[in-house]
Amino acid sequence: MESHEILRDAFEKTSPKEIASGLGISLSLVYKWSQPLEEEGQGSGSRNPLDRTTELIRLTRDVRIIQWLCQQSGGFYVRNPKNPDERLRDVGPATNAIIQQFADLLESITTAASDRAINAGEAEGIRSRWDDLKTTTEGFVRACEQGNFDQMSARR
Repeated sequence: MESHEILRDAFEKTSPKEIASGLGISLSLVYKWSQPLEEEGQGSGSRNPLDRTTELIRLTRDVRIIQWLCQQSGGFYVRNPKNPDERLRDVGPATNAIIQQFADLLESITTAASDRAINAGEAEGIRSRWDDLKTTTEGFVRACEQGNFDQMSARR
């Protein structure tokens, strides 16, 4: 889905007039955000905040921008794996990798909480292990969706 389509759908929940007023911008600009870009020769839209944010992340190569946005929305950003881990091509090793990372996470939590307090460094380590686990699990789920378990089909 294109960014202008996302905004068009979002504007069905909150009126463009309210958005323009809240942001202190013109109503016509808000409407242009929900149209295809002029430069694509398809419409009369203008670069919207989603497009600009995507470009900002690309230019800075700083994932903290999207992490912050996700936190502001009450969520978390989980990066998709770049190259699927070869271990995730077979369901057995893939499951073992996820279980091992979960065990590592639990060990980090247990070690950090052993003194009944978790300091900022320990919390950062727990967060890092948790994010690693989510990324590995996302790779596993993608492999499931793509039917990418080569050796599984050979066992049937």
